[in-house]
Amino acid sequence: MVYPTKDKAIKDIASWIELRYNHVRLHSALGYRTPNEVEREFLDLKKAA
Repeated sequence: MVYPTKDKAIKDIASWIELRYNHVRLHSALGYRTPNEVEREFLDLKKAA
């Protein structure tokens, strides 16, 4: 993909990292779970309380 400007490339890549990569990637600090899995577990526990 060719971006028309450097600024557009930076914005698109940062958006992809925030919206896709960081949410589906396993994190060792989260017990090798995704942030989405941890959030769902937290919300389920909160509902049960």
